[in-house]
Amino acid sequence: MQIVDEKYMKEAIKQAKKAYALDETPIGCVIVYDGKILSRGYNRRNTDKNPLAHAEITAIRKASRKMGDWRLEGCTMYVTLEPCQMCAGAIVQSRMDRVVIGCMNPKAGCAGSILNLLQMDRFNHQVQIETGVLEEECSSLMKRFFRELRERKKKEKRSGI
Repeated sequence: MQIVDEKYMKEAIKQAKKAYALDETPIGCVIVYDGKILSRGYNRRNTDKNPLAHAEITAIRKASRKMGDWRLEGCTMYVTLEPCQMCAGAIVQSRMDRVVIGCMNPKAGCAGSILNLLQMDRFNHQVQIETGVLEEECSSLMKRFFRELRERKKKEKRSGI
């Protein structure tokens, strides 16, 4: 299973790099059904001026359209960063079977870091979680992005922009 998980996480990382190229927080996602990629998504909040334009929400919307149903039973989501509360809620609502996470998000993650919306007993659906798949690659992409952002802001501040 680990080889399969790494294969699809690499595809999610490709999506994250698309966000990076747009100067967006580099988060990418793919949803897999029956051994095939059903949909892809990457973060576009700033580009679209939309707080809902997270990688997971985009991928869920596309997958639902392709499946012809809001239920994504039998699907696995591969995402480079632990989902936030909005995305975790959407994952539960979609009845996704499994979520594979690259790196955790201790400041905003809702799949185990701050809380775990994906596996709350009181909800009518729980999601299987796998963490740490290609963690170093996912984490280093995030770290590089934020390091470059801080450096850019320092330069702008020094130059009076």
